[in-house]
Amino acid sequence: MINTVIPGLIVRAQSGFFTAETGAGAVVCQLRGRLKHGPRAGDLVAVGDRVRLTVLPDGSGVIEDVEPRIRSIVRLDPRPRGVYQQILLANPDQAVFVFACAHPHPKLRMLDRFLVVAEKQRVPVVIVANKIDLVENPKKIFGMYEAIGYRVLYASTHSGAGVEELRAVLSGKISALAGPSGVGKSSLLNVIQPGLGLHVREVSAAINKGKHTTVMRQLIPLEGGGYVADTPGWKSLALWDTEAEEMDAYFREIAPLVAGCQFSDCSHTHEPGCAVQAALKAGKIHAERYESYLRLRAGQD
Repeated sequence: MINTVIPGLIVRAQSGFFTAETGAGAVVCQLRGRLKHGPRAGDLVAVGDRVRLTVLPDGSGVIEDVEPRIRSIVRLDPRPRGVYQQILLANPDQAVFVFACAHPHPKLRMLDRFLVVAEKQRVPVVIVANKIDLVENPKKIFGMYEAIGYRVLYASTHSGAGVEELRAVLSGKISALAGPSGVGKSSLLNVIQPGLGLHVREVSAAINKGKHTTVMRQLIPLEGGGYVADTPGWKSLALWDTEAEEMDAYFREIAPLVAGCQFSDCSHTHEPGCAVQAALKAGKIHAERYESYLRLRAGQD
């Protein structure tokens, strides 16, 4: 009897075992031995990977091939033999960053750092401004992100604002969720799908607990199609290897201006003929975003 090779999506990974969702149900798999041969610069298989697998007579599976990744959320891990790429999530369609308008106070510098990581790793972004009922004008806080081209969704679990829009944003996609604690992410997810926020929180707790041991990662299915993955740790992701001048490209409002600077090595802080400084003085760059840019360029949080 010839075993048929079928496609699957990796929805869970732990201790060298991978759960693949196929059209016929979930199959727990391991890698075919030949895939493990040779030097490894990063994770061979990760949650979110599309694979081809063989189902064995006992119901388990063997991963025969891993399809090329469209994009990945990567943590770079320096090791004696070089940098190892730990794949937190493969093939995300988008990153959804949830921040509160108040209680807790919005950490916009953290959001700016998240956005830089997303720009560097080429992951599309949706910003969710939650708890809009606690402030008079939420656009006064988050409107500057809309002005530079990010999609901002304004939400409240109390009024129900933004809930249907967020449900539509998540539907049919693989979404990486991130945001500081206390912003109401779990409450928001529970309104979208009862029990979803609790499930995400449980997975997040398992990830954080496993920082120095074996880490379990998981895609959580949505009733309307698609998956969400809690991806803590954005604050520490992949910026340690970023050159100062490279930061220009990851701020959408700054990147187009750089070519207009008088000096090719302009730091955008004091040089004459600086197009970025001119835009700042003209109010075309928000002062808080510029401050975030300077701090990240200098390697500060």
